[in-house]
Amino acid sequence: MIMKIPLSYNWRNLLARRLTTGLTVTGISLVVFVFAAVLMLAQGIEDTLVATGSEDNVILIREGSQSELMSSLTREQIDLVSTFPELARDNDNQPLLTADVVTMINLHKKQSGDMGNIAVRGISPGAFDLRPQVRLESGRWFKPGQLEVVIGNKIAEQFENTAVGDQIEIGSKKWEVVGILEAGKTGFASEIWGDADLVLSEFNRQNVFSSATFRLSDPAEFEIIKTKLETERRLQELDVKREQTYYKEQSQFMATFISALGLVITVIFSFGAMIGAMITMYAAVANRTVEIGTLRALGFRRRSILTAFLIESLVLSLIGAGIGLGLASFLQMVSFSTTNFGSFSELAFGFSLNPVIVLSTVVFSLVMGIFGGFLPAVRAARMDIVNSLRAGG
Repeated sequence: MIMKIPLSYNWRNLLARRLTTGLTVTGISLVVFVFAAVLMLAQGIEDTLVATGSEDNVILIREGSQSELMSSLTREQIDLVSTFPELARDNDNQPLLTADVVTMINLHKKQSGDMGNIAVRGISPGAFDLRPQVRLESGRWFKPGQLEVVIGNKIAEQFENTAVGDQIEIGSKKWEVVGILEAGKTGFASEIWGDADLVLSEFNRQNVFSSATFRLSDPAEFEIIKTKLETERRLQELDVKREQTYYKEQSQFMATFISALGLVITVIFSFGAMIGAMITMYAAVANRTVEIGTLRALGFRRRSILTAFLIESLVLSLIGAGIGLGLASFLQMVSFSTTNFGSFSELAFGFSLNPVIVLSTVVFSLVMGIFGGFLPAVRAARMDIVNSLRAGG
């Protein structure tokens, strides 16, 4: 019969070494915090951009364009697409479609005075029906044909001259800020909206738009639209995507970059945490030589000794994981903005925690515990009974 060491034995030993236990847990907690924060940051970027798109909407851009800023569609192409019977229509039998023009301006940040690239989106009237997640927070909507704009609330919070009644320079003219829009945790909260035709005129783009977004009467007809674009000569240079797919692709480069950079830093830190755990466990083995010999004399097998010391190391890592994740969870209350590498414009986002990140963090912590505790556990398991007992003499 194989005798197993009870878990209460491991717990009592950890409590008996409060200082070393506390230092090891602190090191693991800090590494776990950094690891979770990196994953939450990358997830926050993806969540923000994916939430910007709608499952029911479809977006058209120029084939090969990485973003709307680099895309171009003619009014003729958009008018042709608007005649497709697959498009959903409003009560006036008008297609639910917006032809948008996206450009960039610079604004000064309130705190630092640094310049930031801000996306200006010229929209058509159909944009409001297609984007129900956007609502007016204060002021009013701009009037078509007027040099008026509404500002995303994330931009209004961080940049100068963006309050209702202020004026900002777009192109060569001053545009009045007449409203603040609220768009939840989406990219639209980091944009400025105005009349598409006026934006086109101001930047001398004539009838060349950046994108066209529309809703299908039946989402299952996406492949029909795609086939029409591939077969219609005037539309073959356009690319069609579901809106959520498009925005998810926009997030991938930036999220991947942050994850890769953060994980490199975390791995470096994790070596320190594993060394700390290893030192703690080696000290435990050295201080419990007689105890280990007694356990062996009582009939406990080597594997039981090895398992007991590994369990102690894993308990340390789990406690560290819990503390690190607990601290990281508070980051969800923090939001900030940075340049989106996909569009080169300012993007406001926050940290996002989900079950996948929690699981990944716990697994990462357990791996640290295994690597940090394995060699000390092997040493404890290999100790000779007689020599161990003599060490206490």
